[in-house]
Amino acid sequence: MATHDTSEHQDVRVRVPLLRIDRRARLWWTLRNLLLCGIPLAALIVAAVIWEPARVWLVAPIVAVALVGVAKVGVEPWWRYRVHRWEVTERATYASSGWLVVEWRVAPTSRIQTVDALRGPLEQLFGLATLRVTTASSYGAISIRGLDRSVAQDAADRLAIVAELSEGDAT
Repeated sequence: MATHDTSEHQDVRVRVPLLRIDRRARLWWTLRNLLLCGIPLAALIVAAVIWEPARVWLVAPIVAVALVGVAKVGVEPWWRYRVHRWEVTERATYASSGWLVVEWRVAPTSRIQTVDALRGPLEQLFGLATLRVTTASSYGAISIRGLDRSVAQDAADRLAIVAELSEGDAT
């Protein structure tokens, strides 16, 4: 009976990744959500103050935006921090993200096409970055948000080297 070397043929499985994102991501999400909800709420309140005939029908949108804002500022950043995890190995990139809908994704290293470390204006303010791993999947790239910018850059550099050495056609 022939022996089978399982180390070469191990499956890459969807699992919860081991590493947490940076704690500063909670502050980033809080500020981002304050801006996203606070600006429309302020506009609605100003409209209600200035435009007297509209006050009656602006009450419902003001309450709705305020309630969404409370959830997005008071709950979302902390829940996302609990859920968001990531891990990069020689075989795959793992990510878990979301807050209302939690998503676990895995991208085999042999399927990686591009690796980017991105930093938006608010991320730069907090020293954070997003690691984006693009594969041949029609579902889209894996984006790992809320990483320390140097951690994201190191992971991108390491993934680029590992993907280059990996056998496969990235399709």
